[in-house]
Amino acid sequence: MREARSLFEQGVREINLIGQDTTAYGKDLGLEDGLAQLLARLAQIENAGWIRFLYAYPNHVTQRLLDTIAAHEPLCKYIDIPLQHASAAVLKRMKRGSSGDIFLTLLDRIRRTIPGVAIRTSFIVGFPGETGRDFEELCQFVEAAQFDHAGVFSYSDDETSESFHLDGKVGRGTIYNRRRKLMALQKKISRRRNRTLVGRRFPILVIGPSPETELLWEGRLPGQAEEIDGKTYITEFADGVPQPGDYGEIRITKASDYDLFGVLERVDPAPIAVPPRKQTPDPMQLPVLQ
Repeated sequence: MREARSLFEQGVREINLIGQDTTAYGKDLGLEDGLAQLLARLAQIENAGWIRFLYAYPNHVTQRLLDTIAAHEPLCKYIDIPLQHASAAVLKRMKRGSSGDIFLTLLDRIRRTIPGVAIRTSFIVGFPGETGRDFEELCQFVEAAQFDHAGVFSYSDDETSESFHLDGKVGRGTIYNRRRKLMALQKKISRRRNRTLVGRRFPILVIGPSPETELLWEGRLPGQAEEIDGKTYITEFADGVPQPGDYGEIRITKASDYDLFGVLERVDPAPIAVPPRKQTPDPMQLPVLQ
């Protein structure tokens, strides 16, 4: 909390909470719904900017967590939930459990609780034992799930992982073709979903002039995480020239496969940063003298 408060006071406009499984936050401290508790407290910081968390384990996404995201404006309506696969057989070999049908029920609950939420996931194709039927089941699941963003990774052997010793290895050529097919499927879904955004208005965080062209500025919506999702390009300013770090409202005028384009219709200038308050040193964080 101290760190987040200090960052916002210094003018930071978005903070990200990242862990291999952020939904496990607080379990070592005996907390129930520790992440939901933390997010609720962060959202109440004075002049809080956007707050985003990444990598939620599907079995740990509780209703309280979803209700918390829906209830607080600073919390980005965005969930990154790496599902890895949809075939129950492959998930079992991954030691993850669950199935595509269970995931679809969860996704429906997320969308009903958080209107307008953007959902990102990631998959691994070619995991040892993945059959052609397993892969087709994954493709059908992706079509049914309609993710806003998805990454697809090719399985590769690592001698330090348990999967290295599994049988049923999939050939490199097959893995390559499966990845291409799944990415092509998600590309069509992304294009369709982006086109439904044309004509609508969204909050935007202005990043600054685009390094690709002098004619455009860049920003991102709450549903776009930095570097891993598409960008929103600002083609026109209707309310004066903004500054990097300004929030505003953009009207989407065009959509591509992954990126959006629009007119910045309102600008909310970033507050002037103030020096961080002096904090009493935490004795647990002081260096140990040898």
